[in-house]
Amino acid sequence: MSYSNKTDFTNPSTFILLGIPGLEEAHVWISIPFCTMYVIAILGNVIMLFIVKTEPSLHKPMYYFLCMLAITDLVLSTSTLPKTLSIYWFSSKEIDFSACLSQLYFIHCFLVMESGIFVAMAFDRYMAICHPLRHSTLLTNSMVAKIGLAVVFRGSILILPYPFLVRQWPYCRTNIIPHTCCEHIAVVKLACADTRISSYYGLFVVFCVRGLDMIFIAVSYTQILKAIFNLPTKDTRLKALGTCSSHLCVILAFYISGLFSSLTYRFGHNVPLHFHVLIFNVYLLVSPMLNPIIYGVRTKQIRDRLLRLFTHKRM
Repeated sequence: MSYSNKTDFTNPSTFILLGIPGLEEAHVWISIPFCTMYVIAILGNVIMLFIVKTEPSLHKPMYYFLCMLAITDLVLSTSTLPKTLSIYWFSSKEIDFSACLSQLYFIHCFLVMESGIFVAMAFDRYMAICHPLRHSTLLTNSMVAKIGLAVVFRGSILILPYPFLVRQWPYCRTNIIPHTCCEHIAVVKLACADTRISSYYGLFVVFCVRGLDMIFIAVSYTQILKAIFNLPTKDTRLKALGTCSSHLCVILAFYISGLFSSLTYRFGHNVPLHFHVLIFNVYLLVSPMLNPIIYGVRTKQIRDRLLRLFTHKRM
């Protein structure tokens, strides 16, 4: 099916998602690693939730935050990948205007939530390692619930202007989005109006919200590393460093790829469009796929519970 680049409408009822521009012939092949990562993300995060729910010894702040992260990753990946795969496999490119706004909101809302959960997890590790005597008294179940609600509230409110601003712009140029999903800037660029307020607010979220989150995480892990190097034995230090380094790798992958994707889409005019789209898709998938592996498999209590689960099934 061919789609015209020009239309005579003001407010479209549907948008057309092209997929990855210039790589349409390779969509089926590209879908294979994407589908594989999606399945790993779904299975890994569902198993994580099941293990924490069924193992009373894991009902602690650290694992509650891991459950929040797992739920966030499930919503984040599921809000985009099914539609993306339908484009790759069935050329199902149309998306209703309201559905597009909903997808836009869910993508960016849960990205902000994920950033907030990383901050909460960094604070939890900071208290557990640097102030172990105060950890259990400060991070009670009610405090963890309040932190979780604050993370949800922050993400929901901060991203609320995105769809409201997008809805008010006139779209008189085209309804074709050169993307696999309704990414904020990709939609804003279609408007035939002064959309600087959307761009500026998007940059505010990137720098002031995620930037502050990154600073807080950096400060927390700096203090954690100082405490680790003061541990008495070499084996203890190496074990703690191994855990922290894997956690930091996941966090860095999330923030660096997110900043790179956001900034290149706004300012990287010489970067090929298909590269923008690929990076954004990888950004949405890598974190949900890696989080249950890094935080789950490398966490001894979860790993032991998982082994007992499979051993019991075989018996």
